[in-house]
Amino acid sequence: MSAAMITTSLVETLRGWRRSAPAARWLAGPILVIVTIPVADGFLPPDIHLAHLLVVAVAVTAVGTGPRSTALIGALAVLALVLAGLERRTLATESVLVELAALVTVCAFLVLFTRLRDRHERELVRVRSVSDAAQRVVLRPLPKRAGPVTLASHYRSAEVDATIGGDLYAAARIPGSTRLLIGDVRGKGLPSISDTAIVLGAFRAAAHRRIPLPELVAYIEDAVRWGLAEFSEPAEDAAERFVTAAVMDIPDDEPVVHLISCGHPPPLLLGRTRTTLALTVPEPAPPLGLGDADGADGYYVPATFPFEHGDRLFLYTDGVSEARNADGDFYPLAERATAWADNAPGPLVERLAADVRAYAGGRLNDDMAMIVVQRD
Repeated sequence: MSAAMITTSLVETLRGWRRSAPAARWLAGPILVIVTIPVADGFLPPDIHLAHLLVVAVAVTAVGTGPRSTALIGALAVLALVLAGLERRTLATESVLVELAALVTVCAFLVLFTRLRDRHERELVRVRSVSDAAQRVVLRPLPKRAGPVTLASHYRSAEVDATIGGDLYAAARIPGSTRLLIGDVRGKGLPSISDTAIVLGAFRAAAHRRIPLPELVAYIEDAVRWGLAEFSEPAEDAAERFVTAAVMDIPDDEPVVHLISCGHPPPLLLGRTRTTLALTVPEPAPPLGLGDADGADGYYVPATFPFEHGDRLFLYTDGVSEARNADGDFYPLAERATAWADNAPGPLVERLAADVRAYAGGRLNDDMAMIVVQRD
């Protein structure tokens, strides 16, 4: 583990303690130190002096509280040093005066530090709240139910502190069926959010229309092509930007699912008899952005698979299936999903997400999205 990682971990631990511990409890230790040192000085030999340890009380207070508490403890520490000097009759000596000047300087610095730190943290909270709100507008949470199906999802961005990246999902309800989209933008993390927004915007604009599934995918393809070209840099190759996606329609009154795959990993059908089937379409389409929007008729061919009552569909991105362990082995997704297929959708998706993180040892370098759909 590098020194930077150790320092970051220590800082995060101290922040957690500071947020969880009440200020009064945090101040108990520094006050005890300030009271103890002058008393102890009266019983120690003249050549042993503990007053320089008063700065520890101020430093600990600065870690755990704000500028006012730090200033208060600093003033008490200075007062304790003066009292210790008066008790020993050494207040006017050069060494005590130097200690006093150093303590005042350190206290002033720590008060300024806590003031700047608290202001920075308030700004960071505001920025994160705005960022979270904006990201939730782009990647809206899936409903728990849509017609006769139950939905559960999990999302993890490759970027630290981000709630959206290059993976995406969405659901739309139309009379008689539920439509789902899961996709993966080329790239990961925050730079891919604009492409994510283009795909989700196109799906939401067209999925509510009562149009056939091939026409829906053709509409999304047209919007993605336009959007990727519109927002590409002049030196950027448009062919380098694309989105793999799986678009499906689940009718209410038929035990089937209709699926069009645009270069996306095949969903898994978890049957009631603990059987797992990869829904591999016989005629997959190219990824969005590389297809033909004008050729919806015969170009985007939906495949139909059985989806009985009690069955579950597991939709995922390659951040799940391509997670590796320390030996470089891919995550055994089908095996784990089959073993836990008896779980309800919510516990199942969370259990798989936790298992992927454990399998990779916490080293997940790609966005990760997964959805479990159960026909009730």
